[in-house]
Amino acid sequence: MNPSFERLIERAEALINRIEAILPQPISAPAWDASIAFRYRKRSSGHGLLEPVRHVAPLSLNDLKEIDGQKEKIQRNTEQFVTGLPANNVLLTGARGTGKSSLIKACLNEYAPQGLRLIEVDKADLVDLPDIIELVSERPEKFMVFCDDLSFEDGEPGYKALKSILDGSVAAATPNVLIYATSNRRHLLPEYMKENLSYTHTEDGEVHPGEVIEEKISLSERFGLWVSFYPFSQEEYLTIVAQWLTALGWPADKVDAARPEALVWALERGSRSGRIAYQFARDYVGRQGR
Repeated sequence: MNPSFERLIERAEALINRIEAILPQPISAPAWDASIAFRYRKRSSGHGLLEPVRHVAPLSLNDLKEIDGQKEKIQRNTEQFVTGLPANNVLLTGARGTGKSSLIKACLNEYAPQGLRLIEVDKADLVDLPDIIELVSERPEKFMVFCDDLSFEDGEPGYKALKSILDGSVAAATPNVLIYATSNRRHLLPEYMKENLSYTHTEDGEVHPGEVIEEKISLSERFGLWVSFYPFSQEEYLTIVAQWLTALGWPADKVDAARPEALVWALERGSRSGRIAYQFARDYVGRQGR
């Protein structure tokens, strides 16, 4: 063979190898026994992978107070899912810090022994949902695809990808995958007063929502189960404070003495939420221990 032709082939092979290295690669399977939770990450090369979460938050359902109604709905749906019964994709909406994400993590810990696993996906990576679902479709475990603090601006690509999955596309029809999402926005998209101007009125007075509003409602209504969370009252907040103080090892007979400081703590932060209660308890127990 002509030496110059051989060199040309070698250069062509080297070029092909370099091109293949920068092209997006199929998602590689992680070590499934490394954790009960995984994060989907995409590298700068475009290659996506599932990373095991080494330290999963040790939350239990008993840790979560004053959300018994919401807890019952999520727990019931999750139990149906892991036992092979029909279950729904879930959207948890409402006030910040009221336990939406914590409830999902607690359910994971509760049902992990029965094969439940969690995959956390950022909204920017939702376009890769079909590939993730395809990867796990043959696994024996049940997977919650978890999208935390989900909201979209107009035109974001993840919006249409999630909508397609929730619609029941072929990729989403696997019985071992459900979507669990949390959001502070009920319809996941910003809503503006000017959109009410798109309403039209008929002669008989009937009102028809404009197409813009219909589009914004269409994504959230594709979740089969909606669970709403509300701001806590003062007494509910103090109950949660007491629970976290006790969980952190503070003597039960000394919990009431912390109530005034807990109220000041919430007042300074302008919110009475489970997150604020937890942060206060950690600060209080830490200061007293010091």
